[in-house]
Amino acid sequence: MDFRYIAWIFMAAIYHLPSFQSMGVDLRMNLSLFLTIYLSSVLFLIVFHIIFLGLWYVGLASRVAGRRPEILTIIQNCAVISVACCVFYSHCGNRAFQSESSLDRRSFGWFPTFTFWQKHDQNTWISKFLRMHQWKEQVCSSWFAPVGSASDYPFFSKWVIYGELACNGSCTGSSHEISPIYSLWATFIGLYIANYVVECSTGWALTHPLTISEYEKIKKQMKPDFLDMVPWYSGTSTDLFKTVFDLMVSVTLFVGRFDMRMMQAAMNKVPDESKNGDLLYDHFCMKEDLWFDFMADTGDGGNSTYAVTRLLAQPWIRVKNGGSKHALPRGDFLLIGGDLAYPNPSAFTYEKRFFLPFEYALQPPTWYKPEHIAVNKPELPFGVVKLEQYDGPQCFVIPGNHDWFDGLHTFMRYICHKSWLGGWFMPQKKSYFALQLPKGWWVFGFDQALHGDIDVYQFKFFAELCQHKVGDNDSIVVMTHEPTWLLDWYWNDSTGKNVSHLIRDYMKGRCKLRMAGDLHHYMRHSCVPSDQPVCVEHLLVNGCGGAFLHPTHVFRNFNKFYENSYECKATYPSYEDSSRIALGNILKFRKKNWQFDVIGGFIYFVIVFSMFPQCGVFQILHDDSWSGRCKSFANAMWRAFIYMIEHSYVSSAGTLLLVLLSYSFIPTKLSWKRRAVIGILHISAHIAAAIILMMLLEMAIDICIRNHLLATSGYHTLYDWYRSMESEHFPDPTGLRARMEKWTFGLYPACIKYLMSAFDIPEVMAVTRKTICKKGIQYLSRGASVIYYASTFLYFWVLSTPVVSLIFGCYLYICINWFHIHFDEAFSSLRIANYKAFTRFHLTKNGDLEVFTLAVDKVPKEWKLDPDWDAEPKQPLQLSYLRRFPSKWKAASSVDPINSVRIVDHFVIHRTPTSPKSAPCSR
Repeated sequence: MDFRYIAWIFMAAIYHLPSFQSMGVDLRMNLSLFLTIYLSSVLFLIVFHIIFLGLWYVGLASRVAGRRPEILTIIQNCAVISVACCVFYSHCGNRAFQSESSLDRRSFGWFPTFTFWQKHDQNTWISKFLRMHQWKEQVCSSWFAPVGSASDYPFFSKWVIYGELACNGSCTGSSHEISPIYSLWATFIGLYIANYVVECSTGWALTHPLTISEYEKIKKQMKPDFLDMVPWYSGTSTDLFKTVFDLMVSVTLFVGRFDMRMMQAAMNKVPDESKNGDLLYDHFCMKEDLWFDFMADTGDGGNSTYAVTRLLAQPWIRVKNGGSKHALPRGDFLLIGGDLAYPNPSAFTYEKRFFLPFEYALQPPTWYKPEHIAVNKPELPFGVVKLEQYDGPQCFVIPGNHDWFDGLHTFMRYICHKSWLGGWFMPQKKSYFALQLPKGWWVFGFDQALHGDIDVYQFKFFAELCQHKVGDNDSIVVMTHEPTWLLDWYWNDSTGKNVSHLIRDYMKGRCKLRMAGDLHHYMRHSCVPSDQPVCVEHLLVNGCGGAFLHPTHVFRNFNKFYENSYECKATYPSYEDSSRIALGNILKFRKKNWQFDVIGGFIYFVIVFSMFPQCGVFQILHDDSWSGRCKSFANAMWRAFIYMIEHSYVSSAGTLLLVLLSYSFIPTKLSWKRRAVIGILHISAHIAAAIILMMLLEMAIDICIRNHLLATSGYHTLYDWYRSMESEHFPDPTGLRARMEKWTFGLYPACIKYLMSAFDIPEVMAVTRKTICKKGIQYLSRGASVIYYASTFLYFWVLSTPVVSLIFGCYLYICINWFHIHFDEAFSSLRIANYKAFTRFHLTKNGDLEVFTLAVDKVPKEWKLDPDWDAEPKQPLQLSYLRRFPSKWKAASSVDPINSVRIVDHFVIHRTPTSPKSAPCSR
């Protein structure tokens, strides 16, 4: 919730409370004076800038004057001037001193004479306090005295505000002294005008300030401009609405009708799919020692994504694991398992959330242009003739469900038709591929689109590959976006039938590892040895590439896949940590998702809309005991609810719609009876909370009315009060205010009047409520009804937003930890950037695949320029992977990921013994 909104509502309420004048504070005077001076200053400076631009247009001012002024600068300066004038008035008033001033009777009426201080001179505190007051009086009368009498400036005598006459004894006549507040205001306005004229006329600012654009440019050079994590519960984000729209269009239009995978297959020029160079890459198969990396679900928060890419870019990662030390070189290629940018694929999200962290971690070549489209891939760097000769890191990517929301358009443009992802070279031409590695190892990258399965054209390509290219004793690593083994178990579903058919009937036990992302955590399950034929030995999920964290404890009981039993070998975070993190929904939901207030407060108001006002609510306090008051309060709540059911249209319809939405929000994993019970309990808590808040607000208003704090004057009370005080303390013998009203056609006083009415909301609400309770709602005009409900909504919204977030956060916590549902909703609300990981593979010389999963528990939030990167010489055509320090930014305050990275899982997949039927490397 915006702090300025809270301040406005708070000030509108507090100035109606008993006066603080006895403490030297007059809230109404300060507030009304601030609004008047602020509006006057804004209007005056706008007129000045219009005149100055006119002088520039006719050639009487410097050409620099044509620069448009910053509206924000004008507003800020006017606010500062208004605050300064109000502070001056609070301490010195608007007095025109004609003789030695006495003690201010408003603040020191309890000191009858100065002799009292002399009689009690021994009281140190009183003597110091009075000396301070005397010093303040001298400052006000001497240092901040008005500039003189109006007679000293006859030309300006009709254009000034005069001071209030203050003197010892009785004063006759009217003041001719210029108001000290007016003098202060004119001084500040004059300084602003002088500074602006000098700056625009000479091109030189008095204080040499930087423009906003220059400041932002320097700021970007000193720290990265990463985006925050996606606010999934925003409710006001256009990106989220676009995501829903794109998803609906993709599901109904693209998938099954205009499938991009079908178009890719139609564009193949090679009849034999297994020999297609656009899909099969075998340039790694001659390497003796091969390293490669895997990550998924990248483009959410910039900090978390960069923390992972910074580790991926390092030439070496040195890390301890138990008692041993490992030095892990950078991967020869990087596999990315989809969901490149959230919440929807677009040029903005791909560039800012996906490409930017990679480019900061490992810069693209100097000749690379972001707008370049690769027509004939691979577009090799200068001096490299064949792809086998390129020693730098490469990248291969499969799309995820979020990449398919626009029919794969953005993915094809940025992945299949660009050559560089930062410093990683991308030879990939299609959305799916196969990599032939040394020692009989293969990597198959599947494109599952939005329905979690491959199409028939992919099936044909990979089936022919298994039949004609993959040896009987070769080993295959299958990379998909969705971990169907976990999701099918969780949802009690069966998806990916084509993938299952391919693995079972074509790979025939050669699939050593299936890895995927989509779930933003790390889990590994290994097959338990048995007599059953093993289709897949290891199942690995690692979606910790940058997106928000997902829980692991809801998948604790998974143990079956393809009729084989599996055992969980590693989780990150642990089950205990995952369950504990879910507690953040109660403690941090509102802090993380303050935009949710917009929806939550509106929903609560719709529920109780027809219950306003509660005219007899004060009767609750007639009971002597607290138990009786609580019982009366509960009865009043019940009567209000029954009234809503029987007589209301808006609240009843809103409540019914909310019940239906709550039921449909609960995952279908549960039976309809459990969904109904949970949904009704959830909505009942919200309805009860909304009615309680409504009753409390009505009681507060009723108490204020009965104590004559509200509903005493009517509309525009602040403006009417200020006009009377203005005529008393700000004399205007020349009629300046009347002339301003005439020249502005009444707009000047009207603007002040309606600006002050914004702070009369409690009075408006109380007066209208009093009328409704006496005569009925039917006696109100439509405009008065709108004003009443709008003013009531403003305060009810402030009361309801913390409660709706608390109840919804408790609901998510109970569901995720007790029923193991809403794992996506309960953790996307927390937007946790920590617990990030990637997996590094080492294909050893003996043919075994060694697997390291590296993790960072805490992601830095602040970054600074890495001095080692900045100091390292950079040759014009040197590729960034050759540098010793490839990444531009390092952690500013917390521990850098390079120093905090640790191994959370380490295992080895042994190769199948080679037989004569194993396929050689096709070179």
